[in-house]
Amino acid sequence: MADGGVDVRGPRFGAVLTSAVLAAVLVSGSGWLLACQAVVFAVGAAAGVRRSPYGWLFRVAVRPRLSPPEAFEDAAPPRFAQTVGLFFAIVGLAGYALGPQWLGPAATGCALAAAFLNAAFGYCLGCEVYLLLRRAAG
Repeated sequence: MADGGVDVRGPRFGAVLTSAVLAAVLVSGSGWLLACQAVVFAVGAAAGVRRSPYGWLFRVAVRPRLSPPEAFEDAAPPRFAQTVGLFFAIVGLAGYALGPQWLGPAATGCALAAAFLNAAFGYCLGCEVYLLLRRAAG
């Protein structure tokens, strides 16, 4: 594992928070709130999900209250998923700031759909894309 193992519950916790933030962006139309989420995505993509703000919150406030982890996953797929989330957040920010009017909510909605899949069902769409790309690359 390139970046060490990640408690599988951590990225899912982050997806719950991400889903809440992105839903709030869609309801409020706040580009500033989307910018805050973009920063979270950027830290997760650059430093890894364990070092992201949501990863830190999970490690400090949630994980100590849970039983020991039963499973770990490679950190690379969730990190790639953060990069994909960052891409959609940047596109959404461009839409909110520059237009067209539909672009911000559409990009935010795509990111929300992916985050919700992970939060509700434990299915990380970005992680699956990462694995497909790895297989395709050989």
